[in-house]
Amino acid sequence: MKQRRTVFFVSDQTGVTAETMGHSLLTQFDGLDFRPITLPFITTLDKAREAVGKIDQAARDEGARPVVFATFVNNNVRDAVRRAECVFLDFFAAFLEPLEQEFGQPSAHVLGRAHGMTDLTAYTLRINATNFALANDDGAQTRDYERADVILLGVSRSGKTPTCVYMALQYATYAANYPLTEEDLDGVRLPAAVEPYRKKLFGLTIKPDRLHQIRQERRPDSRYASPQQCAYEVRAAEQLFERQGVPFLETTDCSIEEIASRVLERLSIPRRVRP
Repeated sequence: MKQRRTVFFVSDQTGVTAETMGHSLLTQFDGLDFRPITLPFITTLDKAREAVGKIDQAARDEGARPVVFATFVNNNVRDAVRRAECVFLDFFAAFLEPLEQEFGQPSAHVLGRAHGMTDLTAYTLRINATNFALANDDGAQTRDYERADVILLGVSRSGKTPTCVYMALQYATYAANYPLTEEDLDGVRLPAAVEPYRKKLFGLTIKPDRLHQIRQERRPDSRYASPQQCAYEVRAAEQLFERQGVPFLETTDCSIEEIASRVLERLSIPRRVRP
């Protein structure tokens, strides 16, 4: 039985930074069952004391100190949470002090700069790119492909939509996606809607058994989800990519973050904004 440990992500803002960095570190530890709890917007001493109460209760319930990943810019709030019965790891404190020393000036200690709207231009670029991704999802329309930075191709449920949305939200990439149907897979040419945009095309593929699992959850015991149909579609899609010279990536064991980074790198697409 796996050892269970509670992990808190505590922040004076959304907690996204603490979650992202904390989860990255936790993936290095096999054999443990982590129970994640996020406590966002801990901006006052009263809220800090409430957070301490929850952390201390978890320590008593499990007989082991919870791990706390924190991002605080307010020193008083940070110090209050640090007193909890826990292993306290503050990302901002770990890195801001060396940077302050190197740059010869104190940091601003302003809330919300990592995920706020301090850069309105970058925020607007992300929103526009996201609207584009949603409008051009799953081949819903193809008339705007000229504006696309990338057009993802793949069979149904191969990860096209979440990858497009992630690239839009993170990098303001104009990403469209086009599903390969049986008619497309039976042919020898690229679909007419995407053929003029060869330099923008990138294929996503997936192992047939994993595709079967995903489709089975969506449409149980259907032809669409059958192992035979999944195997055929994956094989035909990969043959089409190879025949037409479309770069592609097998995504079964890849995170959305990795897929997006590989697509941008392979097609040399610049990042309009940085996360």
